[in-house]
Amino acid sequence: MRVLVLNAGSSSVKYQLIESSDGHRVAGGIVEEVTDHAIALDSVVQQLGDATVDAVGHRVVHGGESFTAATLVDDEMLTTLRGLVPLAPLHNPANIAGIEAACQVWPGVPQVAVFDTAFHRTLPAHAYRYAVPTDWYERHGVRRYGFHGTSHEFVANEAAHRLGRPLDELDLIVAHLGNGASITAVQRGRSIDTSMGMSPLEGLVMGTRSGDIDPAVIAHVAEATGRPFDHVLTDLNRKSGLAGLCGVSDMREVTNLAVSGDTDAALALDVFCYRVKKYVGAYLAVLGRCDALVFTGGIGEHSAVVRGTTVDGLAGLGIVIDAERNGRDADVVSADHSPIAVLVVPTDEERVIAEQTAALVG
Repeated sequence: MRVLVLNAGSSSVKYQLIESSDGHRVAGGIVEEVTDHAIALDSVVQQLGDATVDAVGHRVVHGGESFTAATLVDDEMLTTLRGLVPLAPLHNPANIAGIEAACQVWPGVPQVAVFDTAFHRTLPAHAYRYAVPTDWYERHGVRRYGFHGTSHEFVANEAAHRLGRPLDELDLIVAHLGNGASITAVQRGRSIDTSMGMSPLEGLVMGTRSGDIDPAVIAHVAEATGRPFDHVLTDLNRKSGLAGLCGVSDMREVTNLAVSGDTDAALALDVFCYRVKKYVGAYLAVLGRCDALVFTGGIGEHSAVVRGTTVDGLAGLGIVIDAERNGRDADVVSADHSPIAVLVVPTDEERVIAEQTAALVG
């Protein structure tokens, strides 16, 4: 089955046409500067030419508690999904616009929504509940949902394959480090804690997102500057993180600047790695034991500096890295005597979406 995987953002549409049986990429690309998703998908049709599309799989950021698995798109489903927009106002509207446009462009072709939050449906209540009034949760859905689920799921399964053991026998810490970053404790194949929360803003430092922050900061800055709360929140999403600390959001640039003596960049690098290290330590405690720490995402896969700085000093907790292996981005970068393996696993979220779409409609 050929599945067209669509990732519709507010200003771009990424697409890949994938053979679901083996993950082969038939075609792929990106349409940028999108102002109308229907026009953007017309461009995708032109770029695909005569290629057959058997099903369309959509990446959707937030499924709330309503969608905990891949779901066929129909009118009722879309109505429910629109009701979740308040939970993800920066992401879900564009995802919905992409779905609606695809239904028009490929009428009669099965459409499936695959949710970033779905893998984290197994979080226990003590991990997903915030210590806020119960009414906030029951009436307004205020809880931790987690994101990057398709990536964490793929990487956990791939790590198990590389270790030669069943996933349901392993305890893993998966660090998805990219412009967006999150880390998940995976216990025997189930997500039991993750760093992102009700939105993708919580948790690790990211390219332009602050990660964990005292919520009182928002009120303080709004009062001090006379700016509306939503403007301050926008700054936390789009002008913070690495960009807020040193002016650039790309970790490659940050690292180069730090090496050249830029003190702001050096601080940004340290803050980023320190936050990851704190979560690694926390999830070692949550799991009680760990078979492997797994790095993925653009930074996790390619930045030896980030990996090395993150695990530096964790030998007492069982994580020992081999500098030579780490320097050449080997699949296994831990030392032979390290009780906990350290792996580098490229993620493939699009393949997960294609596979789940094919499984649902096939």
